[in-house]
Amino acid sequence: MKVVALIPARYDSQRFPGKLLAKLGENSVIFQTYLGAVNTGLFEEVFVVTDSDAIYEEIITHKGKAVKSKKEHQSGTDRIAEAAEEMEADIIINIQGDEPFVKKEQMAALIDVFARDQKREVDIASLMTKIENKEDFLNPNNVKVVVDKRNFALYFSRAPIPFPREGEFEFAYKHIGIYAFRKSVLREVTQLPVSRLEEIEKLENLRFLENGYKIKMVETGQANIGIDTPEDLERAIEFYKRKNI
Repeated sequence: MKVVALIPARYDSQRFPGKLLAKLGENSVIFQTYLGAVNTGLFEEVFVVTDSDAIYEEIITHKGKAVKSKKEHQSGTDRIAEAAEEMEADIIINIQGDEPFVKKEQMAALIDVFARDQKREVDIASLMTKIENKEDFLNPNNVKVVVDKRNFALYFSRAPIPFPREGEFEFAYKHIGIYAFRKSVLREVTQLPVSRLEEIEKLENLRFLENGYKIKMVETGQANIGIDTPEDLERAIEFYKRKNI
């Protein structure tokens, strides 16, 4: 089973333009993400996939591997699907470019889902972690996921689900936006039109569910550190310093 990691990366960002080229320790955010993926030792190959000349040069200059998108894309999933077409792979893992602290245990758990899937029931695998407090539960920026008894996703929402109808908040799962796709499934889902639920919630994973694809969720106790704002970058820098003391 050949597993390839692809890191979609665009320069523009509404809240923090150019964040992927911001410094994080000795490297940029995007190159730190690339190194993190490579250093897991789990992937046959790792590529940054970008439409930005600056990001492409940043990776190539530092002896990394990068692919330039041939056309504009609305999502990172669309961007990696284009690159994946010309690659020999069974499983494609989409690693977010603004989450530089790639965790080997999480990547290994996603790969293991497909290694164990002898009946080929799983189309896509992703991660979730328990929400520990009511504030995070109510925050619409935290995407929640509800799963069945086998940890297949039933629904994703920005709303607080499952809603505690008769009591206080007890538990919920937050979705961590790292996906592992069978290559054939990645091609198929990116050719589907935007679905009704996806349009309402602005969550592309609902397109996958609405069209019958099965998403296996893997629970992790490790929360990821994403960089969406300058404040997030400051926190990431402090984490990086502690990590490398």
